[in-house]
Amino acid sequence: MPSAIEFFAELVENSVNLRASDIHITGGMSPYYRVDAEIDPCLDYVLMPELVDQMASSLMSAAQQVVFREKQTLDLAFTGPSGTRFRVNLFRERGQTAMAVRRLDDKFRSIEELHLPESFGEIAEFPHGLVIVTGPTGSGKSTSLASLINRINGSRKGHIVTIEDPVEFVHQNRRCLVHQRELHTDVPSFASAVRAALREDPDVLLVGEMRDIETMRAAITAAETGHLVFSTLHTGDAVGAIDRMISVFPAEEQTCVREQLSRVLRAVVSQRLVTRCDGPGRVPALEIMRVNNAIANQIRLGEPHQIYSVMQTATHDGMLILEQSLADLVAQGLISGTDAKSLARDSNILDSRLRMARGRTPARA
Repeated sequence: MPSAIEFFAELVENSVNLRASDIHITGGMSPYYRVDAEIDPCLDYVLMPELVDQMASSLMSAAQQVVFREKQTLDLAFTGPSGTRFRVNLFRERGQTAMAVRRLDDKFRSIEELHLPESFGEIAEFPHGLVIVTGPTGSGKSTSLASLINRINGSRKGHIVTIEDPVEFVHQNRRCLVHQRELHTDVPSFASAVRAALREDPDVLLVGEMRDIETMRAAITAAETGHLVFSTLHTGDAVGAIDRMISVFPAEEQTCVREQLSRVLRAVVSQRLVTRCDGPGRVPALEIMRVNNAIANQIRLGEPHQIYSVMQTATHDGMLILEQSLADLVAQGLISGTDAKSLARDSNILDSRLRMARGRTPARA
């Protein structure tokens, strides 16, 4: 009879054969697999609560078990027998242990392979400043960030430090020296890890997520002191990311924070995944806000509602509005017009951009 960890490995490895991105494991239920946007149960068996507890315990180190008992939630990484890596989120549900498991890409995909625009790839050329990638859970933020870090690693010399929960993509030293630190294994918190990293001669910092005011404060300080800092937020769009960062700080600090952001923020990328119409899988639709003088001034003055109008007209500065990204994907035959319209903020802008995109995009063979 297989051990709990062997059973878990078999369970998650099955996701590779099914092309599933996520597995949901709950005691007393069948496992659920998400393939593209749809989630369905595997009705071959039911997982007993005792087995789920045993699997969870076998995944955690002693230190991680202490954190899980205290916080009732924990993220960790697991490498299956085939070498496929998974991110595991452990949590409590109706008094018992449950898991949400995400399959991680087993190789770095280039910006071109991910169907990301070259204006996104240009972000890797920034010498310093703060770059935020935002979007809902499961929107591909980590994959897109990994492609940027991989491009930096292959294109210039420097020292990259990543701080993650958990480490999702393992970067080898190429042109850069890379150190990757994991929350609860190597460091106690994002904020303390960023402060420590500043004493480690970094050129590039990746902060997995800015979850609290102290991490935001540390990331801004790192960008102010000449480092290139990447991080993520869970907001719906670029303007929302700016609002979120400022609103976290006390009212008496917000004017100062707006001034700091106007100086150090270089770009905000908002991303969501759209189901492909030409085959299985999903592709990212992006919104890219590059901070030019006009946007920096609006951040400083506390007028973020004016930013979107600048983005519509300043395409020469590397801006990309969501409607343009959706129109390009439709014109390339990657997503349907129906899906594009369901995601667009302004259907009139989408229609206009679709006409232009179809006019300049050659038909697919």
